[in-house]
Amino acid sequence: MSVNDEKEMELNTAAEDAIDAAEISRVDESSDYGAEQIEVLEGLEPVRVRPGMYIDSTGPDGLHHLVYEIVDNAVDEALAGYCNEITLEILPENVIRVADNGRGIPTGIHPKEGISAATVVYTVLHAGGKFGGGGGYKVAGGLHGVGASVVNALSEYLELRVFDGEHIHFQHFERGKYDEPMKIIGDTNRTGTEVTFKPDPEIFTETTVFSYEVLLRRMREQAFLNAGLKIIVRDLRDESSPIEEILHYVGGIKEFVEHIHKSKSSTPVFPEVIHFQGIEDDMFGEVALQYNTDYSEVTLSFANNIHTPDGGTHEQGFKNALTKAINDYGRKFNLLKEGDKFSGDDVREGLTAIISVKLSNCEFQGQTKGRLGNTAVRPFMEKLVYNKLFDYLDEHPDTAKLIFDKSSQAKNAREAAKKARDQARARKTALESTSLPGKLADCSERDNKYTELFIVEGDSAGGSAKEGRDRKFQAILPLWGKMLNVEKVRIDKVYGNDKLMPVVAALGTSIGEDFDIQKLRYGKVIIMADADVDGSHIRTLLLTFFFRYMRPLIEEGHVYCAQPPLFKLWRGKQVRYAFTEEERDMFASELAGDSGAKVDIQRYKGLGEMNPEQLRETTLDPKKRTMIKISIDDAQKADEAFTILMGDKVEPRRVFIESNAQYATDLDV
Repeated sequence: MSVNDEKEMELNTAAEDAIDAAEISRVDESSDYGAEQIEVLEGLEPVRVRPGMYIDSTGPDGLHHLVYEIVDNAVDEALAGYCNEITLEILPENVIRVADNGRGIPTGIHPKEGISAATVVYTVLHAGGKFGGGGGYKVAGGLHGVGASVVNALSEYLELRVFDGEHIHFQHFERGKYDEPMKIIGDTNRTGTEVTFKPDPEIFTETTVFSYEVLLRRMREQAFLNAGLKIIVRDLRDESSPIEEILHYVGGIKEFVEHIHKSKSSTPVFPEVIHFQGIEDDMFGEVALQYNTDYSEVTLSFANNIHTPDGGTHEQGFKNALTKAINDYGRKFNLLKEGDKFSGDDVREGLTAIISVKLSNCEFQGQTKGRLGNTAVRPFMEKLVYNKLFDYLDEHPDTAKLIFDKSSQAKNAREAAKKARDQARARKTALESTSLPGKLADCSERDNKYTELFIVEGDSAGGSAKEGRDRKFQAILPLWGKMLNVEKVRIDKVYGNDKLMPVVAALGTSIGEDFDIQKLRYGKVIIMADADVDGSHIRTLLLTFFFRYMRPLIEEGHVYCAQPPLFKLWRGKQVRYAFTEEERDMFASELAGDSGAKVDIQRYKGLGEMNPEQLRETTLDPKKRTMIKISIDDAQKADEAFTILMGDKVEPRRVFIESNAQYATDLDV
C-alpha cells in the first residue's frame, strides 16, 4: 500500500466515522435519556470491561503484572515481619501458584459485608489491610487493596487457601465470582496464604504464556530489596526438566549492586560497595552504590519494593545530594579550581546505585507506580545521602580520590564533547539535518508518520534495497566498515565518527543531551543486517548506540529489526521463502507434493545475494514482511550481552559461550 493510498484510506475512514457520529447524534436526539440509561457495573465487572485501567495492558506486561500483585501481597507480610519465605511456581498450562509463610489472610466474618474477610479481599475493589493508620500494614506495595480482586477478576479461575495454624480454609472463584463461601477443608499447623490462578484467555488474547526469565528477574529484585527474605522460583511446565532457583541475599541491596556488575562483567573502581541507611519519622531510606570503569550509569529506585522506572522525589534527592557531596569534598580539599564544579552527569558516570525507600503512605503517580511523588521524601533523601556520603568520603580518602578522578575524567570528556559538537555545528556537518549523508537514498514523503529508514549492512545489499524500495516513503542508508563500540568510549569519541554520524545526520535528532525526538525524520528506523554472526554483531552495536545516546527512539517504539528470509525454495514457478529451518522443511514437503520431486533450495548467506525483487517481496513490502519491534527490555539485554561478549574480561565471555553453545545452529565456518 502506498503512502497516498494510506492517506486516502484515513480520509475515507474519517468521513465514515463522521457519518456514524451524525447518525448516533440523530438517534440520541429522538430517544429518551433518563435514569434507566445509566449503566452501573457492579462488583468486579469494571475490571473485566476496562482491564487496562488496572494493569496497564492486556499484553505480556499486564499478564506478568498479575503475578507481581499476588507476590507483592506476600512481600508486604515480609515487610511487616511475619514472613520469611515465598514460593512462586509456574505450573503446567501456565497456571501460577504463590505461597507464603505469613499470618494468612483473616478468614473471620467481615462485620460490614457479612462474608469471610478473605472473600472480601478477593471480590471487592479497594478492600485490604493497607488503608489508614489502623490498617494491617505500616508499609505496603501492591495496588493498595485493588491487586487481589483484580487478579481474581481477570483469571479464568482462582483458588485461595489460607492456613491459620489450625485449619485450611479454601474458596474457588471463576472470573471473580464464587458459588460457595469459604470453607474448611482440613487441619494444619502451618500458617500463610496460597493463591493458584490461571489468567483468562478471554482477557489476555495475545498470550497467556509466562516468561520464566521475566518473573525470575522481578523476584530477584524483591529478594535483594528485602535482605534475608527467601524467594523460591520454580518452572514446572516441563515435568521432565523442572527449573528451580533459590533467591536469598543476606546483604540485600549491597549484593544487588554486586550482581549488576557481575552480570555486566563490569570492573569496580574500588572493591567495597558503599552502603548506608537512615530513618526519619515514618520514612526509611537505604542506598548502595559503587563505581565501575564503564561510562554508563545504572540507577534503580524503589519505593516500598515497587520499582519506579520514572524516578521521583527519592531519586531526585539522591542525585542532588550525590553531586553536592562530591563537589563540596573537592572544595574542602582544594581539588577543584575556584568556580569550577562537576555536573550531575560527571559524578554519575560509571555509577551503579540502588535507592530504596519505605514509607507508610506512598504517593505514586499513575496506576502502575512509575514515579514517586511524596514531596517530603526529597529533602529527607538529600539530607541522608549528603551527610552519610560526605562522612564516608572523609573517612576513606583513597576511595574518595578514585571517585573524584573518575568524575574529573568525565568532566574533561564532557567538555571535549561540547567542543567537538560546537565544531561540528560550525562546520555545518553531520549534526545538522540540512546536511544529509551522501550515501543516503532519501524518500519523497516528509511526514514521519509514514517514513521508514532502512539501515542496511554493506553497499551491495544497499544497492538492492535502493532498487527494491518504495521511493515515496522508504529511505536507505548503507553502512560500511567496522562500527564503533560506544560501550568502550565516551561521547566525545562519537562526534565525528564516520560510521555513526551518518546515522545521526539521517535521523536528524542529534545525540546525548542535544537529542530531540521532535526532529526525527523517520517514524520507523529499521536495522537490516545479514542473518549471520557479523549481522548480529552490527545489530547489537547499533542497538547499544541507540540505547546509550538515543534512548527515546527505543522507548517510544521507533526501532525495528528486519527479518530477511534464510532460504528460497522453488519448484517450477512455485516459490516460497522460509525464515526458519522448520519453515524450510514444511515448504519443501508442501512443494514436493505426493510426487516427492526434489525441490530446489537456496540458503541466503547475506542480503547482497538477494536481487531487488526478492528483497522487496520478503523484507521491504509492508504487506508481506516480518519485523521485530525493539523494546527497552530488548535493548538492555543486548547491552548486557554485548558487554559480556565484547568487554575486557575473558572469563564471563567463556562462561557465556559454554552455556549457550547448545543453542548455536547454522554456524558459517
